Amino acid sequence: MDNKDREFLQRIQATFRIEAEEHLKAFSVQMNELEKVGTPERRAGVIEIMFREVHSLKGAARSVGRKEIESVCQPLESLFSLLKRQKLELTPAMTNIFYTASDFLLKLISKEGEGQLQVERPHLKSLVQQIEMFVPGNQNAVISDEQIKPVTLNQVEELRDHSTVMIHVEDVIKNTRPSGSEAVRIPISKLNPLLLQAEEFLQSKIAFHQLAKEVKVILEEISDWKSESQKTKGRKVMPGVGQWNDLLAGNELRLSNLESHLAKVTQAIEKEGFAFERMVDDHLDAMKHILLLPVSTLTQSFPAMVREISHNLRKEIDFTITGSELEIDKRILEELKDPIIHLIRNSIDHGIESPEDRKLRNKPTRGSISLSFVAKESGMVEMSVTDDGRGIEEEKVLKAALRSGKLTREAAEKLNREEILSFIYQSGLSTSSIITDLSGHGLGLSIMREKVEKLNGSLSMDTEVNRGTIFRIQLPMTLSAFRGIMVSLGEFTYIIPTSNVKMVVRILEDEINTVENHETIRIGNDILPLVSLADALGIPEKWNINSGEGSGEPAGPEYLRIVVLAYAEKRLAFRVDDVLEEQQVLVKGLGKMLNRVRNISGASILGSGKIVPVLNIADLMESGSLVSGIKKARVDEEPVMIKARKILIAEDSITSRTLLKSILESAGYQVTTAVDGLDAFTKARSQDFDLLVSDVDMPRMNGFELTTKMKNDNKLNEIPVILVTALESREDREKGIEVGADAYIVKSSFDQGNLLEVIKKLI
Repeated sequence: MDNKDREFLQRIQATFRIEAEEHLKAFSVQMNELEKVGTPERRAGVIEIMFREVHSLKGAARSVGRKEIESVCQPLESLFSLLKRQKLELTPAMTNIFYTASDFLLKLISKEGEGQLQVERPHLKSLVQQIEMFVPGNQNAVISDEQIKPVTLNQVEELRDHSTVMIHVEDVIKNTRPSGSEAVRIPISKLNPLLLQAEEFLQSKIAFHQLAKEVKVILEEISDWKSESQKTKGRKVMPGVGQWNDLLAGNELRLSNLESHLAKVTQAIEKEGFAFERMVDDHLDAMKHILLLPVSTLTQSFPAMVREISHNLRKEIDFTITGSELEIDKRILEELKDPIIHLIRNSIDHGIESPEDRKLRNKPTRGSISLSFVAKESGMVEMSVTDDGRGIEEEKVLKAALRSGKLTREAAEKLNREEILSFIYQSGLSTSSIITDLSGHGLGLSIMREKVEKLNGSLSMDTEVNRGTIFRIQLPMTLSAFRGIMVSLGEFTYIIPTSNVKMVVRILEDEINTVENHETIRIGNDILPLVSLADALGIPEKWNINSGEGSGEPAGPEYLRIVVLAYAEKRLAFRVDDVLEEQQVLVKGLGKMLNRVRNISGASILGSGKIVPVLNIADLMESGSLVSGIKKARVDEEPVMIKARKILIAEDSITSRTLLKSILESAGYQVTTAVDGLDAFTKARSQDFDLLVSDVDMPRMNGFELTTKMKNDNKLNEIPVILVTALESREDREKGIEVGADAYIVKSSFDQGNLLEVIKKLI
């Protein structure tokens, strides 16, 4: 196959992958609808759509020689044909096979070449046979190896006449876009640089404004010069100085000409500046819209995830999504995916109770989780995850914070409910009674908050015991430029995002009140803590020298300028030297060497060329809280050095025992091994250990029995127990919780990083 043929094949396969993924996305959406619809008419409509998507995917796969995909679509199409004609009754088993087929097809689409397909060959045959079991007369059908061979060199020439593929692509566009609209497929790799270039235009726009200001200043200076010249000419002078008057007259003429020219230049600059400003705004707005994607591209896989997890946990859950048609910047959607997944998993695992528990609480046996997206003012979007589960118990959070050492009992007595609940965002803190692969690590909400703050967003939470919990995330719909207010601290200038500025006020110094040795001011009916921005940023007093310069109106020595900031339903008042102006700014990152600088989210270049830091509001509010003496819920973590702790391993397999011992010793732990539960219990009674890592299925005494004996022993009941086992059923996990294990790690999802992370958390 020459380079030309190879390039063509790559292009045609890439086109197919795009089309195939769209068919599967539409198929997945309808699968979720299939389980919710109640009327036969509505169900028939859903089945009709699914039938068409499978048929179109089969045709597209056939046109590019993807016989392995065609072989799965063929029996699916037959099955949907029978359902459509009401020759078969839809069953839960069929629904399960639809989910399995969708996941497997998505995996096949991403694979190419004989080597990769060889791995999937047994699973492919098994899946086709399972589908055909539902089709009368096909129970014994077997797929041949010829059906799963990838495209070959001999087929390349046939593919060159690829009008069929292009027709399929056009069909996809017609079926997924509103009528009358046009669509073009553009690789994201080409769009990203184009957007960056469009953003750079903004810098020229800012420079235009600065240039116009400078020319106006020159005009003002010339005007003053002209006035002074006129005054000098009109004065009485000594005889014999006529030549001096002539010189002044000539200067005046030249100044008048220069003034006239500069006036025209200024007018032209302003005119062109307005035109260029409009062009930049329109271009940037258009480019940002190119990267706007509907929220449905993010949420399409969530219903299947909820279904799978709830099934594994034996919980019944109704999951709904609203606002999925809203369009958000692709880059924000990518960053949002993990936080939303974590919130949904939390709601399923921690929030929603089992059907039996819900019945005892006088609730419907089926729990409810909703994900919604709502457009807000100022280009913001609010995403919320709501459940009607057990809620977050204040007492459990407090105990977890005390147990983790992040809070002392003396400090805990002074905290209110809101401050206690804010500890759920602490890294390493979890209210779960046991650590599993699903939850209990205490990292998810901490990571989620960091991502939200990175996107200049805010996070809030409301919860009520036995009624449920709602998490709200507010984020901008697009990234890049935003509006900021410039403030000065002596010789320093900073930019504060306008969206976080509640108000800017000017107060008299005697309006400041002192409450418990901390300064406060009254704004309306609210009393707010007052903080010096210089103190919050840690600027030494010798550097914070007020130069007395500023573009604002002079306030007089008795006045102070105050900027009130709002973030996550909290407000703080910051004292600054001057409030300069508000303008549109382009924020740039600080680079890899300065990936995380406290209180600073980036920097912007002004039209004058001056580089000005952009303040990180989340950090600033926290720093301000520390300075003002407000209770601080979020604590900076310092690296924890792993001490030479002693760990006991109970494992009957010599291979697993040796592997675990090697991993833990490499991490700096002292390790003792035991061949079974009885051996481990004997050694635990005779020696001192900081933690036990145990298998479950062992001779003489299994891991459950060992854990029970240790938790019932006064000497050993404080030793944390981690069960590492191949048993992954719901019953086994519940048994681990029942006997008192502190963590339950399934070997199928085992990795040494996860084990070391859990050990670090427990000891």
